[in-house]
Amino acid sequence: MTQTPSFPSFRDCAVSLAIAAAWLCAAPAIAQTRTLYIGMNGGTMEKTYTEYVFGPFEKANGAKVVVVPGTSSDILAKAQATKDKPQMHVMFLDDGIMYRAIGMGLCEKMQPSQALNDLYPTARFKGDMAAGVNVGMTGLAYNKKMFTEKGWPAPTSWMDLADPKFKGKVVFQSLSSSTFGLHGFLLFNRIQGGTDKNVEPGFKAWPTTIGPNVLEYIPSSAKLSEMVQTGEAAIFPLTPTAVGVLKSKGLPVEYVQPKEGSAVLTVGECVIAGNSEPALAQKLAQYLLSPEAQALALQHGDQIPSNPKTKATGEAAALVNQMNEYMKTAKTVDWDSINENRPAWNARWNKTVER
Repeated sequence: MTQTPSFPSFRDCAVSLAIAAAWLCAAPAIAQTRTLYIGMNGGTMEKTYTEYVFGPFEKANGAKVVVVPGTSSDILAKAQATKDKPQMHVMFLDDGIMYRAIGMGLCEKMQPSQALNDLYPTARFKGDMAAGVNVGMTGLAYNKKMFTEKGWPAPTSWMDLADPKFKGKVVFQSLSSSTFGLHGFLLFNRIQGGTDKNVEPGFKAWPTTIGPNVLEYIPSSAKLSEMVQTGEAAIFPLTPTAVGVLKSKGLPVEYVQPKEGSAVLTVGECVIAGNSEPALAQKLAQYLLSPEAQALALQHGDQIPSNPKTKATGEAAALVNQMNEYMKTAKTVDWDSINENRPAWNARWNKTVER
């Protein structure tokens, strides 16, 4: 028996058309929300940018910014592994590692902007392939509670790390994995008569000076809070910003600017070459260099601005003024020479120091 085909009623058609129209009207709104992935340190930095800095950009551009957390080395490795089809759009890296990223062809040139023009000269990377989002330096930090209990005066020199009274109380970050450790070693090497091209004096002197005092070589500074709490760590290389983070957790840590100077440490950003949202990624990078974005990062995360037009008041202004004082004796390092020789240094360090 042949069935008579049934046809939708007029009402059914009207409902279907209404649904289709609603979907089509909603489609542009959905399409407007684009996601950008940015690689950066987790913890305090991620929290500061996610909760306070990205919001105005997201609202103005109908976008969502998602952090891919990790150390600079982690982020570089991820960018390198996905170079042919980038999964991130922008990345934050410590300056030395940023120079490596640029050399690997992972960054595209920053587009001209007023914010880029306004940066401190030291925050503009060669050829504008990257730019500093905050500035700082690696100096010395110490466990104030321990120093007070022992009646020790605050340290004043990198060579205090070699003082016999600190035997088993020095914590040093690994040269092969930490910028803080690398900076500390390079400034010690300069005191011994070396240069960033010649580290022989540093390696030669280490076993009879600082080396015997080191309790542990740690891969990053993440373990420091625990070691300060347990009374294991007395003195170690660190930045004022990192010290501020530890102090905010209630830890008795203070920063000192060594008399020989500190090492300039800039956290740079670059737009990843070949990413899926090049125009929007450039807009994000420009925004993060702006006084408005950097004021939020300063206020909520003690991120010292690289843009001198950033407004600061109260405690934030005092912090910036203090950092400017430190910068007067901060030393830059030769990243071209360092990156050329670092694999050999790492191998030697791992074989002769951390063995």
